[in-house]
Amino acid sequence: MSFEKVKSYFDEQGIGDKVLQFERSSATVALAAAAVGCEPAKIAKTMSFYVDEAPVLIVTAGDTKVDNKKFKAHFHQKAKMITYDEVEAATGHAPGGVCPFVLKEGIKVYLDESLKRFDVIYPAAGSSNSAVKLTIDEIQKHTGYMEWIDVCKIIEMD
Repeated sequence: MSFEKVKSYFDEQGIGDKVLQFERSSATVALAAAAVGCEPAKIAKTMSFYVDEAPVLIVTAGDTKVDNKKFKAHFHQKAKMITYDEVEAATGHAPGGVCPFVLKEGIKVYLDESLKRFDVIYPAAGSSNSAVKLTIDEIQKHTGYMEWIDVCKIIEMD
């Protein structure tokens, strides 16, 4: 159901053609990069955390991980990921398809600076076999993001 809601949203915005659906899984960065045909870093992964007991999403480049010191410096608390079993209830999207669009009311979205390296990025579209091809300006517009933050570090990809 999440994919249909995300697709409908982008159709209403006049850019439904940017929503991609695949025959195979795109639930991980490596699988999404293979499905899209891009480098893993351009996959915009949406990570879910609790901050002050409320769910927040951080969208980051596929070749990064959250740096605990940077997270704590920004949010003034330790990073606490939402568990696999709680993700869908907290965000409205199931694991593997969590995206920063068509969310439950009140969820704050943050964009990590790591995304700014790219002209085009590919976040999920609400399912474990989808993505949306977006520019940085488009992801800003369609996420209703709170702010750009710097809470990640680049990791070596295999």
